[in-house]
Amino acid sequence: MLLDRDALAAIARGDVSLAFRRWRRPTVRTGGTLLTAKGQLQIGAVDVVSADAITDADAKRAGYDSRDELLAELNRRSEGDIYRIELLGLGPDPRIALRESAALDEKQIAELRRRLDRLDAASPDGPWTLKTLQAIRDHPALRAGDLCRHVGQERLRFKPNVRKLKTLGLTISLEVGYRLSPRGEAWLRARNATSGQDHKS
Repeated sequence: MLLDRDALAAIARGDVSLAFRRWRRPTVRTGGTLLTAKGQLQIGAVDVVSADAITDADAKRAGYDSRDELLAELNRRSEGDIYRIELLGLGPDPRIALRESAALDEKQIAELRRRLDRLDAASPDGPWTLKTLQAIRDHPALRAGDLCRHVGQERLRFKPNVRKLKTLGLTISLEVGYRLSPRGEAWLRARNATSGQDHKS
């Protein structure tokens, strides 16, 4: 579910607490969350409704001046059901706290290795996670179009991959380019240490 900055600001102020979308299938679920540019949005009930069930009060809670204005927006698409989504407010982005947690214990190191190995195994390009983290470490704030060449990936594949590393708390997006988070730096140190032990053994 896409929400622009104006909508997110209205949610943060408490001016908007509902959303309506016409979807073939919902992209959020009851009780779920949605990461946004302003934090983590808590989702309440997600229900299919008829157009007749939407009231003027609903439209105002969704940020529209009238029910007719909301219906005109929904009717720009002809396919799918109308979903009523309760928006319960914005909280902090959990990735912020995660990326600052640099004290990795053995269990966390093993879990990170497992998840990164899974990303590598699923990639048609072969292993990429270590190369990407090393490239970001060695070239902080380098724009993605140049950084991707250090990894040997096209930009369109590179940027979604970096977002996967960001979800794990390993990277931080800058205005231009990226840098490793404290967690990412700690992971590389831990990986190098364990790789050295594996080599010795």
